[in-house]
Amino acid sequence: MKEKIIHNVIQEMLPFLNNAQMIKLKEILSFELDSIEFSKSKNLQEESNQSLLENFISAKRVEGCSEKSLGYYRTAIEKMIFGINKPIKEIITDDLRIYLTNYQEKKNLSRMTIDNMRRIFSSFFSWLEDEDYILKSPVRRIHKIKSATVIKETYTDESLEIMRDNCKSIRDLALIDMLSSTGMRIGELVLLNREDINFTERECVVFGKGNKERIVYFDARTKIHLKNYLDSRKDTNNALFVSLKKPYNRITIGGIETRLRKLGKELNIPRVHPHKFRRTLATVAIDKGMPIEQLQRLLGHQRIDTTLQYAMVKQSNVKLAHKKYIS
Repeated sequence: MKEKIIHNVIQEMLPFLNNAQMIKLKEILSFELDSIEFSKSKNLQEESNQSLLENFISAKRVEGCSEKSLGYYRTAIEKMIFGINKPIKEIITDDLRIYLTNYQEKKNLSRMTIDNMRRIFSSFFSWLEDEDYILKSPVRRIHKIKSATVIKETYTDESLEIMRDNCKSIRDLALIDMLSSTGMRIGELVLLNREDINFTERECVVFGKGNKERIVYFDARTKIHLKNYLDSRKDTNNALFVSLKKPYNRITIGGIETRLRKLGKELNIPRVHPHKFRRTLATVAIDKGMPIEQLQRLLGHQRIDTTLQYAMVKQSNVKLAHKKYIS
C-alpha cells in the first residue's frame, strides 16, 4: 500500500519536478508514511494492552480484591508495560527478568519489594493464560526471590503499660486496648460502629481484606475502658471512635497514626504505630501456645505463611520446647 501511494504521487508530480526534487519527494513520502504506520501500530498496541489490563482488574474486583490492592496491581502492571514497551502477548520471560533487575537497581529497592512485583505479574499473566489470551505465563520460570528474614519489633509489656498510663484521654486508652487485645487491622478498627460491639460476649464483627467478615475478641480491661469511653461521649455519631473535638467525625487511619506517633515520641518508645499491636498479639499468642491455625483465623489471614511472618517465637521458649520434646 505504501509503495503504491508513493508511485502514484510521483507519477502525478513528474511534469512539475526535476530529478533531484523527485528523489527528495520520494524520501519525504516514505518517511511520513512510515511514521503513520508506526503511530497506528503503536496506538493499536496501547489499546490492546490497556484493554487486557482493564479486563484483569475487573476480574480481580469480582473476586473481592479491595480497591487499594487493585491500585497496587494497576500501578505495577502499567509501569511494567511502559518499561518493556511491547504488546503484552509478546512479552517473554527474559523481558520480565531484565525489567525487574533494572527496576531494582534504578530504584534501589529491597528483594522483598521486587518479589511482591513478581507475584503481581504472576497473577496477571496466569489470568491471561487461564483466559486463553496467551499460551503460557512468562512468569512461570521466574522463581520466588529470596530475601533476608527481618525480625520486626513488638511492644514489650512494659511499653504497653507505659502507653496506657500516659494516655491523656479515655478515648486513646480504649483505642490502645482495642488494638492490643483484638489484633485487628487499623483499617478494620476505623470502620467499626457502636452496634458492632457485643459487650456480653466481649467480641465484635469486623470486615477485613476483600470485605471478608470475621469475629475478633477483646479482654475484660478493654471492655471496661471502651464502656467508659462510650458513656462519656455526648455526640450522636454512630462510629465507635470519633475525633476529640467537634464536629466529632469518625476517626481516620491517619488520625490514629499521628496520635500514636506523638505518644511514642513523648514517652521515648521507638516506632509506635498501629500495626505493631497486631504483630505483638500474634507473637504473644504463639508464645503462649495458640495453634497457628487458630491464630490465622483470628488475624484473618488467607495464607498461613502470612501468619508465620507476623509471629516471632522467643528463643527461651525454643530452648524449653527442646528440653520437653527432644532432650
